[in-house]
Amino acid sequence: MAKIAAKHLLTATGIIIALLFAPAALAQVSAPDTTAKPFVGKDTVRAGIYITSIHNIDFKEKEYTISLWLWLKYRNRKFDFLQNLEVPQAKTVNRSFSTIDTTGDTAYLLMKLQCVMKDEWRIENFPFDRQTLRFSIENSQFDSKSLVFVADTAGKQFDPKFTLRKWQIDSISVTTGIKVYETAFGDTAVKIPHTEYSSYRVKMVVTRNAVGLFWKMFLGMYLAFLIACMCFYIHVDSIDSRFGLSVGALFAVVGNKYVIDASLPESSTFTLVDTLHGITLFFILIIMVANSYVLKLAKQEKELKAKRFDNICAPVLMAAYLLLNVYFIYMASR
Repeated sequence: MAKIAAKHLLTATGIIIALLFAPAALAQVSAPDTTAKPFVGKDTVRAGIYITSIHNIDFKEKEYTISLWLWLKYRNRKFDFLQNLEVPQAKTVNRSFSTIDTTGDTAYLLMKLQCVMKDEWRIENFPFDRQTLRFSIENSQFDSKSLVFVADTAGKQFDPKFTLRKWQIDSISVTTGIKVYETAFGDTAVKIPHTEYSSYRVKMVVTRNAVGLFWKMFLGMYLAFLIACMCFYIHVDSIDSRFGLSVGALFAVVGNKYVIDASLPESSTFTLVDTLHGITLFFILIIMVANSYVLKLAKQEKELKAKRFDNICAPVLMAAYLLLNVYFIYMASR
């Protein structure tokens, strides 16, 4: 009897232990797999990009050209990106190569694009400007309820050797989001004129290597100012020569500004180009006023006082002009 009782006691103990640990074991078996999966459903499209070149940056026309490889991986075979690929803000889209592999469960589309993109430029600090270039894609057939982009961020997104000349890429970010259109595109079945499309976005922040371009654009302006300052070293009797240098320098600075403005888009803000030319014109005006004062002293036969005024005015004006230029250029380059 003792053996039978012990046997039943062991059996009961085993059943109790099984009941206690069974939920944990079941929970462990049924726990969801938290490892990253390439797709979460048939509506997902994994997109990746590799930029090979950015060129023809046209400030006047507010556009640039970008060449890139784009690949898309998706399960839903209804996603026809060869016909329904949308590139917002693109002036032209040229597909030079495309191939698609549909042998497995996942379709793999690879294409090479060259797009002329329209964008807005920030020219407040030109030529020490910092620009943001944007590129995005959508599918014009399926909205965000049927198609969702997922970013493929493995590896680099651009070729650092040939991507952008005379510019430096500070950062590049690849994200996905929703693009909202406050219209139904003529679909009478949609009661509220509001549609949403999934968007794959690339944002590049670039900074110009501007030292050479700066001297190329502003060297004529600085030479004109130095020529205007030479009038302080001309004898006070040569009034025609002194005023001739000042007026000639004034027109040279105005002409230099028109040449630079012709290559830039119109802007309502006061840019670095406007600031430097404005300072130069103001100082040349001061030089012309100083010449008028010297002329007055010469008429009063105060030649010694006029020479002393020239000797003081010349270094003071040049030092003040230099300090103002250094300050504004430093602030723009930051």
